[in-house]
Amino acid sequence: MARNGDERPSRALRGRAGRMQGGRGSGRTGAPVRLWGRHAVEAALLNPARNHRKLWATREGIASLDGELPENFTIDYAQPADLGRLVARDAPHQGLVLECDPLEDVYLEDVLHGDAMRPLVVLDQVTDPHNVGAILRSAAAFGACALLTQDRHAPPESGVVAKSASGALELVPWVRVVNLARALEDVAEAGYWRIGLTGAGTTTLAEALPAGPVALVLGAEGDGMRHNIQQHCDALARLPISEAMESLNVSNAAAIALYAAATRV
Repeated sequence: MARNGDERPSRALRGRAGRMQGGRGSGRTGAPVRLWGRHAVEAALLNPARNHRKLWATREGIASLDGELPENFTIDYAQPADLGRLVARDAPHQGLVLECDPLEDVYLEDVLHGDAMRPLVVLDQVTDPHNVGAILRSAAAFGACALLTQDRHAPPESGVVAKSASGALELVPWVRVVNLARALEDVAEAGYWRIGLTGAGTTTLAEALPAGPVALVLGAEGDGMRHNIQQHCDALARLPISEAMESLNVSNAAAIALYAAATRV
């Protein structure tokens, strides 16, 4: 790889992607993470909460960014094959690989007192990073206030999550807690109506949605919500899908639920 910190593009990266910070003490280490792909890398570069360590890129990758890098930002120019050795096998890096520190932890109480019409997304042991990334993307698209997961049963911040989120990892606060059931009690005390999405629900989501703050709770791939988490929901609701299909992928279900919450009257 050829290192050349003097060659920078001529356009400026504009905008600021914010993320509410705090320190819950989730036990995550400060080990750097590598992000790849145009949208994930560009969003991370725009995020003032990110501490960037190093950017490897092809010249085509740099040209694809919607703006100029910060002044004096050093780029390690490389060939696509070189970048492929820095990331997961067959990862679609699009000529951009960014090494940075993980985002700081977020306090649950910091995200529960904003706009009451912004839903909270709660995931019970959803472990597939592609699904979590896709849910983050939908959460950003439909204005969710945050994503809430249990720390031990959720994927770590990673390039796979960031690529699937298409930049939303930098936009949606991700709250990790030790005890999800206890966190749902805090959510209720903050005035949220907790709706668990399950095919066994006796009402549809449209019937269960309140006029005020809502937390949408979705369970793990295959197993669904644990019984204890269902007991911490105020209502269990289903999506009115055809009998020809048993269920939806959790990321698809989350997108539909978020759309329903965003369009309620």
